[in-house]
Amino acid sequence: MRYRIVQRGESRSFPLGDEFLDRCANDGDVVIHLGSPLVRDDMKAAILVELGTECLGVHTGEQSGDEGSNVLGFARYRNGGDPPSRLVELVRQPHTRPEAIAAARTVFEAAGLVVVVCADQAGRIIDRLVRPKYNAALRFLDEGLATAKDMDTTCKLGLGYPDGPIERVERGGLAHHHDVTRALFETYGTAGYAPARRAVVAKMREGS
Repeated sequence: MRYRIVQRGESRSFPLGDEFLDRCANDGDVVIHLGSPLVRDDMKAAILVELGTECLGVHTGEQSGDEGSNVLGFARYRNGGDPPSRLVELVRQPHTRPEAIAAARTVFEAAGLVVVVCADQAGRIIDRLVRPKYNAALRFLDEGLATAKDMDTTCKLGLGYPDGPIERVERGGLAHHHDVTRALFETYGTAGYAPARRAVVAKMREGS
């Protein structure tokens, strides 16, 4: 399926040089907005909007739970400054057209990406799951429960993780972790999303 990309600025999902950018067409059944304002076109199979931590409803508006059309949101999971992973979180609304979901899935899967579909929640699936764990690990480090090396080693050897929580969140950037968790905390008010002290310090140092 042919797709067109409308881009403004750099994309976190598809940074400069990504093959996905090179394979786009001048027109197509699917239109993908990367940092550009949403332009609706009901005749297209799907309109895709790249998301940060925000909900798709920020771009489409919401109508008392009846929202949904051929517009979907998406984000390719990326741990801070690490290269993007193969996982794409595809965001639907309550009445998103099934054929739009199918079209979006076809475009991404043809590029070798893995697609999961989720509801329109800030942070989607991965950040809502992992950010409280990173915050807990950072707080355990502050409390002297264990060293960073010991926590990382325990998670890798005991749980089979490819990397530990401290090593992963530091590699992705503590200031970036602050921004993501702050946005989730402001949305949900859940204590587990409140940025850990070390993330706050990193954010303040970034701005100094």
